[in-house]
Amino acid sequence: MRKMAALLTPVFESVRHLTPIIVVITFFQLIVLRQQLPDLLGVLTGALLLVLGLTLFLRGLDLGLFPIGESLAHDFARKGSVWWLVFFAFALGFGTTVAEPSLIAVATEAALVVAKASIIENTDAARAAYALGLRIMVGLSVGVAIIVGVLRIIRGWSIQYLIIAGYIGVVTMTAFAPEEIIGIAYDAGGVTTSAVTVPLVTAVGVGLASSIRNRNPMIDGFGLIALASLTPIIFVLAYGMII
Repeated sequence: MRKMAALLTPVFESVRHLTPIIVVITFFQLIVLRQQLPDLLGVLTGALLLVLGLTLFLRGLDLGLFPIGESLAHDFARKGSVWWLVFFAFALGFGTTVAEPSLIAVATEAALVVAKASIIENTDAARAAYALGLRIMVGLSVGVAIIVGVLRIIRGWSIQYLIIAGYIGVVTMTAFAPEEIIGIAYDAGGVTTSAVTVPLVTAVGVGLASSIRNRNPMIDGFGLIALASLTPIIFVLAYGMII
């Protein structure tokens, strides 16, 4: 019975997380629009697959990403080399961001829209180059953000001043950037903090803060995600102004 409960508990948790979404969709579909759900069998099948996928994803975080992120942070802290830690921070930020499915989707869609607006050539090669350039630029920005976040933890900098300075830069650059890139830049800041980046970066921040004397994981361990959401806006605005 205990083994069965241990297996079913993550499933119940996933159902609980998804219940508000299901209630909202059902309410508006049946009460407000007064229409039956289209393809009810397909919807139910998709819902079951969604519960299964979310369950496996959350279980994977507990078993894999969170432990390995904290372990890497502890190991680098014990190694005592700031340069290796900085290099690791950049590689982590760049690698996880470039692999983000949501960023790939936004970059591909942005390339299509930009091509239709005749800003770039409407060819497969031009669209692919634009999307790749956008992904690389966002990846570089998150790499820089994680470096700043790691140095903040090591040096004990106050995150509010970094965030304030960053958004002052965003507002200033927005006034001079081409209108076509502003929306893409702001969305790029959101899609970088998704399923791949958030768990690993959060675990690294908490693990590093736990490994350094006089650092509080609750105060110093969090904030990397905020920086990772901010810097892509600046970099993509600059990318649009340059190209």
